[in-house]
Amino acid sequence: MRIRRANERGYADHGWLRSFHTFSFADYYDPDQMGFLALRVINEDRVEAGRGFGRHGHRDMEILSYVLEGALGHSDSMGNGSTIRPGEVQRMSAGTGVMHAEMNASKAEEVHFLQIWLLPDRKGHAPGYEQKFFPPEEKRGKLRLVASSDGREGSVTIHQDASLYAALLDGAEVVEHALAAGRAAWVHVARGAVRVNGERLAAGDAAALAAGPVRLEGGAGAEVLLFDLATG
Repeated sequence: MRIRRANERGYADHGWLRSFHTFSFADYYDPDQMGFLALRVINEDRVEAGRGFGRHGHRDMEILSYVLEGALGHSDSMGNGSTIRPGEVQRMSAGTGVMHAEMNASKAEEVHFLQIWLLPDRKGHAPGYEQKFFPPEEKRGKLRLVASSDGREGSVTIHQDASLYAALLDGAEVVEHALAAGRAAWVHVARGAVRVNGERLAAGDAAALAAGPVRLEGGAGAEVLLFDLATG
């Protein structure tokens, strides 16, 4: 198991935007932190009220938005317009190209969210969009599948052999996740604290695991994301 501590991440403060970069992104570059298998970006962003990312383009990337606090407004060239709130997962497949904008939907409160990018299984997919709500009770003390390659269990569908699970852990809950042969895991603590295979991880910390099982226990207000990724 390899640990990536929160204070080792890249950081950018643009005034209206404060962003921590788990992997190399924008002006933060570390050749040893270019991603983990298909997982390319985990940015923890805080955007002040009424501000955001103006219209810009992406292509050939699977982009997930996971809101922790506040509300994130979205609009894109596919004609989608929505507001993403805590408990919701948005998937945008950039594919052959899409333009979009992300704005804090509130004029009074900050929005705090994770933006996650995964490399697609191939280039040239048609752009696509999905947004789904996953109630807290489905994540309390268990791993809830929220994104997968086949949309099983009501998850959003991504063009990559990857599964993303979310869990809420606070107290005596113990969750284990088996890793099949040819799979590896990346665990990201979105908030709170939890033990991952006996190692305490706090908000912003992460762990890469080359073999299972992955054991999560002793959560203290913890919200945890677990990526199950193909190694081949």
